[in-house]
Amino acid sequence: MSVLPLVFTSGWASGINAYAVVLLLGVFGATGITDEVPESLQRPDVLIAAGILFACEAVADKIPYVDSVWDTVHTVIRPVSGAVVGALLAGQSGSLSDLAAGAVGGSTALASHFVKAGTRMAINSSPEPFSNIIVSTAEDLGVGGIVTFAMFYPEAAAIIAAVLLVLGLIAVYFLVSRIRRFLRRRAQRREEKHLAAHAGRPPD
Repeated sequence: MSVLPLVFTSGWASGINAYAVVLLLGVFGATGITDEVPESLQRPDVLIAAGILFACEAVADKIPYVDSVWDTVHTVIRPVSGAVVGALLAGQSGSLSDLAAGAVGGSTALASHFVKAGTRMAINSSPEPFSNIIVSTAEDLGVGGIVTFAMFYPEAAAIIAAVLLVLGLIAVYFLVSRIRRFLRRRAQRREEKHLAAHAGRPPD
């Protein structure tokens, strides 16, 4: 069976929460649920690091504005993680070239990261914090559920991930005005901090 569906699904999930993907795949491989996971993802140090970073993301991802800063930092990390995981999965199965798998995993992760980051910007244009918690929890559960589902039904999981990715891109398109409002507000906050810092300086 081609590993491409699992590569695509893990790439989509990596764009949302890369640490959860590494942790879940590593646990599934270490417990013998699947033999598609390479040994490098099952190492105890990798699992511990992924678990700690997943816990950090679980907290940061639920705090307004902090989540957007976290997303900015992970603009490179998530696509790279999706590419690496995809290449490792392909190398384990031998059914897809590492380069092709890395391209699929990385590009899919980049697209889903774009959806996640854009959605969070739109949500942060509203002052209440509860929507951040709800959306973040739904993302965590969605990633966990679909990656687990992919272990048993990879093709069906890939179809679900593809549908969610398309729907997410459409949602971001319709949320452009709110995203721009968030960016203007963030620029204004930076300008206010800049002016306050200069106001506090003694005259030359």
